Amino acid sequence: MFVKQFRTGGDRNFAYLAADEASKEAFVVDPSYDPVSIVRYAIQEGFAIRYVFCTHGHTDHTNGNEEMERLTGRTALLSGDICPDSGIRVEDGATYPLGSSRVHILHTPGHTPDSICLYAGDALFTGDTLFAGKVGGTSSDEDARAEYDSLHKKILQLPADTIVYPGHDYGVRSRSSLAEEAASNPFLLQPDFSAFLYLKRNWAAYKKTQGIK
Repeated sequence: MFVKQFRTGGDRNFAYLAADEASKEAFVVDPSYDPVSIVRYAIQEGFAIRYVFCTHGHTDHTNGNEEMERLTGRTALLSGDICPDSGIRVEDGATYPLGSSRVHILHTPGHTPDSICLYAGDALFTGDTLFAGKVGGTSSDEDARAEYDSLHKKILQLPADTIVYPGHDYGVRSRSSLAEEAASNPFLLQPDFSAFLYLKRNWAAYKKTQGIK
């Protein structure tokens, strides 16, 4: 799977174009702030954008949707939406054809109830669920529990060599792998949910002691 990462602005937001290399069919993830650059790149490289997905409904991930639709004719799809071309609903376990490849939907609530990750080839687009060395923010203990389950029951069940493409440049790298995260992400190293929640509640102090920005 070919992946192009775009720094779109905002709060260190990332957008992505991913493509089946044989067919050059592509999909876009979180076309925030700068959809023009994504479309321009797709045209320049001969990629045909078939889908546009948003990992969740926060404005910093969706504010480019109308412009992307104007430029490509593709309506951005969020959790629960039905793709007008394929008739496939964006929900856990759904798959979208992309040339000889498939785009798989993982529902990963926690950061938001509608959070999804997109898994295609060896690439996983994690939005604000998982960053390189960190995890997404949550607003309650219940949300933290949902995120913990999403990380352990969905994301970490994928192959260790899966490449992680996060929604923001918040972590220690602009991209990672599940093997790297399992071995070094402090949140994923916690032995149980209680320890995970404790780290979330005390993250500012932990960062200071560990010299993390």
